[in-house]
Amino acid sequence: MLIAVTREVSSAFEQCQLTHMPRVAIELDLARSQHGEYEQCLRALGCTVRRVASGPDLPDSVFIEDTAVVFDELALITRPGAPSRRLETRAVEELLQTYRPIVRIAPPGTLDGGDVVQAGKRIFVGQSSRTNSEAVGQMQELLGEYGYSVQPVTVRGCLHLKTAVTCIGDDTLLINREWVSGDDFPECNLIGIHPDESFGANALRIGDKIIYPSAFPRTRQLIEQRGFEIQAVEVDELGKAEGGVTCCSLVFNA
Repeated sequence: MLIAVTREVSSAFEQCQLTHMPRVAIELDLARSQHGEYEQCLRALGCTVRRVASGPDLPDSVFIEDTAVVFDELALITRPGAPSRRLETRAVEELLQTYRPIVRIAPPGTLDGGDVVQAGKRIFVGQSSRTNSEAVGQMQELLGEYGYSVQPVTVRGCLHLKTAVTCIGDDTLLINREWVSGDDFPECNLIGIHPDESFGANALRIGDKIIYPSAFPRTRQLIEQRGFEIQAVEVDELGKAEGGVTCCSLVFNA
């Protein structure tokens, strides 16, 4: 059974953290509506959705991906790079401990889950403004005994590694080469985004389907030409807060 853990859109969503995008007005009701459609898409693809409550003190908490990384063997609770987001992990850990043993990133390590891309037993970790080398070292130690390789990747010009590259097949990555080097992903098949759609590399694989933003039709066409089936969703309002389709859920086998 596939579990998708989501978190409601905070009433303070407009106060979200921004790093690489200008602040623009966010329509809270529209953001909540789009998030609800996203959750419905997850259900339609076979996921059981478990939604965690939020609050006005957690403006970024809809982006639940940053709080944890769930592997078959354990759940890794992160230590977000933005100090204001560290309270978000508590409720997520309480839920995940019913499914997995818990391990945690310890200070001075900082890690956002959006910086972690998994392709089988290969784990790529973005060295970004939110994730540091100390956290990478801790992941290498924690995951090495389970046969995972953990490789740091330099991220430039965007918030997270998953803004620049995501895994859409067993060995296939969707990539924006302006923000990350293809050389960092040896033995992977790479699909480049359309050059006019900089934020088009963020896609969420659910089984043999890909949840993908409707805002990037040219990249969608490139993906479909390679034989992948797309389930399009509108997430424009969530995107104003530097969010994407991977950011809003933690998906794993129960």
